[in-house]
Amino acid sequence: MVKKLFNATRNSGAGVRLDVYLARRVPDFTRSQFQRFVDKGQVKVNGGSKKSSYKLAAGDRIEIDIEMPETTGIVPENIPLRIIDEDASYLVIDKPSGMTVHPGAGSRRGTLVHALLYHYPEIKGLGDEERPGIVHRLDKQTSGVMVVARNLDAYYELKRQFKAREVKKVYLALVWGKPARDEGSFDWPIGRHIRYGQRMSIKTKKPRTAITEYRVLTKYQDFSLLEVRPLTGRTHQIRVHMAAAGHPVAGDDRYGSRGKSGHRFTRLFLHAHLLSFHHPDSGLIKHFTSPLPDELRAVLDSLPPAEVALTD
Repeated sequence: MVKKLFNATRNSGAGVRLDVYLARRVPDFTRSQFQRFVDKGQVKVNGGSKKSSYKLAAGDRIEIDIEMPETTGIVPENIPLRIIDEDASYLVIDKPSGMTVHPGAGSRRGTLVHALLYHYPEIKGLGDEERPGIVHRLDKQTSGVMVVARNLDAYYELKRQFKAREVKKVYLALVWGKPARDEGSFDWPIGRHIRYGQRMSIKTKKPRTAITEYRVLTKYQDFSLLEVRPLTGRTHQIRVHMAAAGHPVAGDDRYGSRGKSGHRFTRLFLHAHLLSFHHPDSGLIKHFTSPLPDELRAVLDSLPPAEVALTD
């Protein structure tokens, strides 16, 4: 048997049912399993027994005494990180293209999480075991700015902000062709493709709201450089919307094409340029940017001269 201790806080537990809270903190077990643990007396709150429906208060001390499933865990790896900013609540990172955010099928080593656990071991246990501290993601081939939580209060508060669409995200994307309008938006629900389950699509049996705004920054002979703002956070949202609009992101070998008309791309031309959120503790707006990587800047420099350069 393994004992674990948790302390309910204002953001992570206050007002939450005991069984719901434990299912969030220990994803190895379901809510119904924790209900059985509570009934068997394997869960104590402030040293005493409570029902599964008990609403936690800030400061409550929860102790569980259960047999944990065997797990190999994640072995931290000394992988360099580009830190834009950090404090006791969060890390703001400039993620390079080619780095997967967390372990998954085909990515069991070398992920951002492996690096985070080496440099910031205190994030272990914040959320999902294989995604500690992770409150949002970037695709493997997408570079740019992202935030990671460093404590439990920050974890739940940042998760809440992303879910409530309070976080501002701005990307730079080079797309094929020229949109008919220099500014616009796509309000096309996204879900798993009706035939190809590994792909996302606007053709789906289970659509979920997805809204993307864009603005053309520069027009080239065969391409347009866009500023893109996803108002929702669906998987591959920008890539799916741009491809459905007839303007796939350059270098996208899943929803578009890596090269045609003599153009070749070594990576996806999608970069998370700006991220704004409220500080988990103070509530002050924090604003961070990541410059376009050298390899993407080189792509722009290699293109035929711009026809039109649009400014604010």
